[in-house]
Amino acid sequence: MAASLFLRACRREPVERTPIWLMRQAGRSLPEYRKIRERYQLVDIVADADLCAEVTLQPVRRLGVDAAVMFADIMLPLEGMGVDFQLVEEVGPVIADPVRTPADVARLRTPSPEESVPQVLAAVRRVAAESPVPVICFSGAPFTLASYAIEGRPSRDFKLTKAFMYREPEAFDLLLEKLGTVAADYLAAQVAAGAQALQVFDSWVGVLAPEDYAARVLPHTRRLFAATARLGVPRIHFGTGTAGLLELIADAGPDVVSLDWRVGLDAGWARLGERGVQGNLDPAVLLGPAELVRERARDVLRRAGGRPGHVFNLGHGVLPDTPLENLQLLVETVKEWVPVDA
Repeated sequence: MAASLFLRACRREPVERTPIWLMRQAGRSLPEYRKIRERYQLVDIVADADLCAEVTLQPVRRLGVDAAVMFADIMLPLEGMGVDFQLVEEVGPVIADPVRTPADVARLRTPSPEESVPQVLAAVRRVAAESPVPVICFSGAPFTLASYAIEGRPSRDFKLTKAFMYREPEAFDLLLEKLGTVAADYLAAQVAAGAQALQVFDSWVGVLAPEDYAARVLPHTRRLFAATARLGVPRIHFGTGTAGLLELIADAGPDVVSLDWRVGLDAGWARLGERGVQGNLDPAVLLGPAELVRERARDVLRRAGGRPGHVFNLGHGVLPDTPLENLQLLVETVKEWVPVDA
């Protein structure tokens, strides 16, 4: 794996071509995954190490991507903390008793990963043993996990989360502290099981004003990246709607920052300093015609300019209705890109 294009790009080393992997590359766009779903629900797959490993490896075989990202859910460690949830199809995590009071925060446990998510660690070990490319594991960031715990389900405005942050500052800080502890231990355990890169999903942090992020969230995110620095693997920060927060996100300490499509890759990269960058094709482009896929992918690559440190990805996950042919075309386009011919 020392020669991995993906790992070298994360370290901002020169590479022969731009590496590519796709968030949610394992899933409903692949016929082999749909075949598994005829027999198993999502909750069954993430609970079974063998099924989870098989689904994780499917896009590596089918698409030829440069990394395998574990098929899991960021909510899984929360169950061991005492947050009961269901993974509802077409909705996402739904929590029957959300965290809404300081007492709710106080009762949350911080169990070890071996206690709370042994099936994930077993799946990581299997994938790491079988995968020809590096394995990316992940965790939710403290704020995004807190937003799910407080809202009780995916939200558009996150008003309950913000209200709790403003009205119960001490409890909010304690909640993020506990979630950060669990996330750091979870990421370390995944590296011990064989993960060669980590991604921290702060999917909803873009809803915050810069001053709130800086004062209330950044200290916890920074502690998470500081705790994982000793693990010796690249660490990626992912978020959406983060164009107003990029300098603060870089200050949190990731090795690579994932950009979404709302900012040009060249403009976003210029604001990040000495970091790698991941992204940043709009996933909806893959619903369009083949020529559009080629054109937009080449535009991202052109903006990267061949500089060391770029990992091609989408700005968010693969959409469920994405044609398989467009996924294959995207990977081929990135692999064939030669900057001097642009």
